[in-house]
Amino acid sequence: MQKHRWAVFAAAFLVAGVAVAAAFAGPNRSTAGKTFYFIPKDTLNPYEVIADRGGKIALTQLGDTQVVQSGTEDTAAAQQPAVQAAIQARAAGIVIAGNDPDALCPALKQAQAAGTHVIAFDSDVSCRELFINQADTETIGRSQVKLLAKLMGYKGEFAILSAASTATNQNAWIKYMKLELKKPAYKNMKLVKIYYGNDNPAQSRQATVAMLQAYPNLKGIESPTTVGISSAAQYLSTSKKYKKKIVLTGLGLPSQMKKYVHDGTVKQFALWNPEDLGYLAGYAISALSDGTIKGKVGETFKAGKLGTYKIVLGPDKRPQVILGPPYVFDIKNVDKFKF
Repeated sequence: MQKHRWAVFAAAFLVAGVAVAAAFAGPNRSTAGKTFYFIPKDTLNPYEVIADRGGKIALTQLGDTQVVQSGTEDTAAAQQPAVQAAIQARAAGIVIAGNDPDALCPALKQAQAAGTHVIAFDSDVSCRELFINQADTETIGRSQVKLLAKLMGYKGEFAILSAASTATNQNAWIKYMKLELKKPAYKNMKLVKIYYGNDNPAQSRQATVAMLQAYPNLKGIESPTTVGISSAAQYLSTSKKYKKKIVLTGLGLPSQMKKYVHDGTVKQFALWNPEDLGYLAGYAISALSDGTIKGKVGETFKAGKLGTYKIVLGPDKRPQVILGPPYVFDIKNVDKFKF
């Protein structure tokens, strides 16, 4: 459904026939100029900033406008004003990283009823038309355990340092971590507790200290969040007691983690390119608003420099698009990446 800003609605209505035809003409279409709201988990997380930057690059290429708005805390309540702002602005689309799968659904459904398309990226919500997934959810969860186990020698106690307890992506990955741990190969490994740092550096550092004090035999920390792993690494790197004695891995930004790799605090960690994730989401929401795709399994769309992507069925039986497998970073390659 073609959607324009309210300020130009009357003019757009008069040339509706031309606009509909042009909507399928690609990046140079005469209907360019729509506004899309990107609503990250919060506006302070460097990962989210990089992902939103990718969205801006994509929408700029298409001639559209990106508005980034969210709270500074990793909660659904902090995102609520941004959804309302998108509704008031009659935005063509919303791209949201969910802090909670359900809490914002009343507002998001209100937006959809008004003609605003909604997709989720990075962290899913239950009331969207399409999810842009950074990588296969099961692959991420299981691969994190495999990487940790290799670094721990397949034995010892470890804890998980997650983001918010309601974060959809974190909980989905942890679910598959636990399933992977049931395999015989991990019989000598024990998950002692899951801690939550709420993607806040200070809280993540406090959680790291708490787990080390609570479990004196702790051998490893798995943190599937960029804020968590960087905060834990910062603490461990300055501790004579724990540096190089605690195995730390998870999902991190090379730009933040490379110093901890070089000083020996971290040997390996993983992630995808968050800028590419935002870029893919930008092209997806544009294609959805144009009517190029309807969000149905089997449909394909072009995503600029990333090529053509296909909508597939997710494990929850809903449509999703997968960016691709994560990278593993170590001292040999971490300096090659700029994100």
